[in-house]
Amino acid sequence: MNEKKGLNGRDLINIGIYSAIYFAISLVLAFTGLIPIMLMLLSSMYGLICGIPFMMFLTKVKKPGMILIMSTIMGVLMFVTGMTWMPIPFSILTGIIAELVYRSGGYKSMKAAVLTAGVFPLWACGNYLPLFFQREQYFADRASYGQEYADAVMRLTPNWMFPVLLILTFVFGILGGLIGKKLLKKHFIKAGIV
Repeated sequence: MNEKKGLNGRDLINIGIYSAIYFAISLVLAFTGLIPIMLMLLSSMYGLICGIPFMMFLTKVKKPGMILIMSTIMGVLMFVTGMTWMPIPFSILTGIIAELVYRSGGYKSMKAAVLTAGVFPLWACGNYLPLFFQREQYFADRASYGQEYADAVMRLTPNWMFPVLLILTFVFGILGGLIGKKLLKKHFIKAGIV
């Protein structure tokens, strides 16, 4: 592994492919958010279900920056698809943390890979920031969902819920990573990740 070399075309293609897969799955899951309780579980579901393609992506990561770029792409795509700007800086922050976790294992540690799978989906919690910090605007933007939906979401989101969402997302991300580890064992062996 030569970390000194920058990202090359193959690295960028891998980032693009896995970002597209991750985002496509995220979009499908997002439709479940029309049910208030499922809205609160979305980031956890991203960690669990997208853990498999994310773990596959980690077999391709050998250089710094790849995870950060993918995380930033997720934040930008959330903004483009109707969320506020808040997911962008949040996805950059969580991407940096995920990047550091995986790098701490030299891009070859299974333990670091699973922990990274727990940290990475935290980017999705950035989507909840307006719900907690701009409540009136958040519900005004979703008036078409109806008052019953708004009331249900408000009941599910007291201020203390945001840290709970972070913890749940991390735990389900770890579970997704462990499932990915089991299902993709031969890919990890081939990539030299143990």
